[in-house]
Amino acid sequence: MFLQQKLLNLILKNKMVNTKLVAFIKEARKRGYSDHAIRKPLLESGWSLQQVESAFSSATPNVRIKSKNKVTIYLDSDVLDVLEKRANKNLLTLGEQIEDILRRSVLSTKKVKKFNDVLDDKFIAIFSRRNYKGKK
Repeated sequence: MFLQQKLLNLILKNKMVNTKLVAFIKEARKRGYSDHAIRKPLLESGWSLQQVESAFSSATPNVRIKSKNKVTIYLDSDVLDVLEKRANKNLLTLGEQIEDILRRSVLSTKKVKKFNDVLDDKFIAIFSRRNYKGKK
């Protein structure tokens, strides 16, 4: 019984996958569609779940793909024009330019630290080279 199960698993693993389906999945991913948006119409059009899943597993490389989060923003046309010019100047696409701006903004906010000194002694304020502003 155990050997039969192993043999069945081996046969299923080595079963040929529909190459046209794999090519379709790769092309759809390249165009920016999510796996769910690809899988749903395939199942609705009559492909079996096993065929679709095996095609997805063979289309996905063994290395884990880092997925990016999607954000939708609405911009004025003036702002969009400025961003496009800036992206062209930096030899980036519009999406890459916006991502770069956001990434730099997040990194710069991490570096800013508020420096709060507690003045326990009046002499520190008097003799220190640092400018302390007193409360008024």
